[in-house]
This record gives sequence, C-alpha cells and structure tokens, in this order.
Amino acid sequence: MKVSLKDGRCRSCGGELEIVDADDATMEVTCTNCYDSYLVEHDAFNDGAIHYVIGFLQERSKGDRDAP
Repeated sequence: MKVSLKDGRCRSCGGELEIVDADDATMEVTCTNCYDSYLVEHDAFNDGAIHYVIGFLQERSKGDRDAP
C-alpha cells in the first residue's frame, strides 16, 4: 500500500513510501525511489493508526484468501 505524499515521504530522499509489512507495533516502509527501508510507528502518517495500518492489513488478508 502506497503512502500519499501529503501524509509522508522518505526520510532519506523525500520520495514516495510503500508499506510492505506491519505487525502489532510497527510498519515497514520502503521508498519507491531510493529503496531505503525502515520501520515506523502505526501513527507515523498522522491518521490515528486507522487508514494505513487497517488498509494494509485488509489488503494483505485479501491476498491470503486468493492464495491456493
């Protein structure tokens, strides 16, 4: 799931971030420009830990159901 540039940018280059994993405390993001990867807290994008965490987990669970 990609992070809107208005909500957050890569701390290394200012590029677009993509959420690649999440657990009960953190999300792993990777920059689509410089490929830097790091952990952030659930509320790193000032959405109350609702939009990005829940959206990512919903997308991931849909993928799990599509697997054979």
